[in-house]
Amino acid sequence: MLAVTEGVSLGLVAFVFLLAGLVKGVVGLGLPTVAIAVLAQLMPPAAAAGLLIVPSLLTNVWQARPFGKLGRLLRRIGPMQLGVLVGTLATAWALGAPAGNWARVGLGVALLLYAGWGLVGARFVIGPDTERWLGPVTGLLTGAITAATGVFVMPAVPYLQSLGLQRPDLVQAMGVSFTVSTVALGIGLGWNGAFPPAVLGASTLMLAPAIAGMWLGQKLGERMSPEMFRKVLLWSLVVLGGQMVLRGL
Repeated sequence: MLAVTEGVSLGLVAFVFLLAGLVKGVVGLGLPTVAIAVLAQLMPPAAAAGLLIVPSLLTNVWQARPFGKLGRLLRRIGPMQLGVLVGTLATAWALGAPAGNWARVGLGVALLLYAGWGLVGARFVIGPDTERWLGPVTGLLTGAITAATGVFVMPAVPYLQSLGLQRPDLVQAMGVSFTVSTVALGIGLGWNGAFPPAVLGASTLMLAPAIAGMWLGQKLGERMSPEMFRKVLLWSLVVLGGQMVLRGL
């Protein structure tokens, strides 16, 4: 099992997922982003991506509730999700599993873009005509970045925020998008031999600390400002992403 985590102890990996779950519990998202940002400092990006599959999948399926409302939401964001699936699988087939310095640089750039977007706080409103073609394009780009880096928040999150959805619908839409991205990433990693049964077992073990972290995060969110916590998180991602880019180059 230690070989699965590239010589890193499972205890340390579990602590990372506890921390990532705590972030998701406070701000409502960020578990896979935080997990891969920290784990990629300790192991190759492909190994980090494999470990986040089960915790990311199950927590995001949970976030996609209530399932009774999915039909209406999928009619709007379905073309984007199809783009995510196609973009992820096509890029995984073309590039293989994330590996080497360029994968680390790409991951760092993705983290910097996401953190920069969050810190700037820019918001756009997309009209129905633009949404028809921009949704699939956004999905394709998100899928390509997902397969290359293991991060699936860019440009998916800014796009979903631009649709004018009410907060419950936005949270659910993110849950759907992250679920599709996680499934597609898992398939891509499997194609490239980066998601063997041993990694699946280790990823399953990480579900418990991730859920425990979410519970702690929800309790913490009742005692502190989620907005302040979010800014600390984003600046931390700036530091981690910048370090990856510098190390990779």
